[in-house]
Parts: sequence; C-alpha cells; structure tokens
Amino acid sequence: VQLQASGGGLVQPGGSLGLSCAASGSIFSINAMSWYRQAPGKQRELVASITIYGRTNYADSVKGRFTISRDNAKNTVYLQMNSLEPEDTAIYYCTAEISLKLWGPRNDYWGQGTQVTVSS
Repeated sequence: VQLQASGGGLVQPGGSLGLSCAASGSIFSINAMSWYRQAPGKQRELVASITIYGRTNYADSVKGRFTISRDNAKNTVYLQMNSLEPEDTAIYYCTAEISLKLWGPRNDYWGQGTQVTVSS
C-alpha cells in the first residue's frame, strides 16, 4: 500500500493551494483519511480528518479556511487551503486507516509528505 501526496509549493499570504493524496495497492477498504502537518521545531499536528461517510473534523487554527474532502472511488483525499498564512508553513502528511481484507485489522498508512510554504 502506498499513499502519494502532491500539490505542495510556495504561495503568498492570502493565497490558496490544493493538496491531494491517493492510496494505491491491495486495499479492501479505507476508513478515516486525514491530513497532518509538522512545522520546523514543532510537533506534528492534526489538520483535518474525514470519515468514509464524509464527516469532517478540523483543527481550530484552520476552521473556515481549509476544506477536506475525499473521493472513495479513487481512494483519494483532498485538502483545499484558502487564506493561507505564514503560520501554515509546514510539511503536510496524509494518512489513511486501511484494511487489506474483509474483517482484517485497520492500520494507519502515511504518505511521504509535501512541503507547503507561505511567504511573500
């Protein structure tokens, strides 16, 4: 199983950026999918998560600015980031709870991370 994240880059304050993360491999089902981020010198933190039914959860710092969504048919999760601030600069990681077979355990898989830099 692999999670491939893409879409990071450099953007000016107030700008927008979209991230995507596709899961591939011998996947039976995916439960929750999430985005985390880690800024230099800080701990990794949850940014947003979404259940298989579309229920979402956001960190207070991104509420109203970021939107998480998913396409279950494509095993892909997205993060649309608007009104970006310098404090959003971090490496963003996607993660997914994946079962490899019916009644199999759910394990967390992580993507490789993509850099988001907000700077003028």
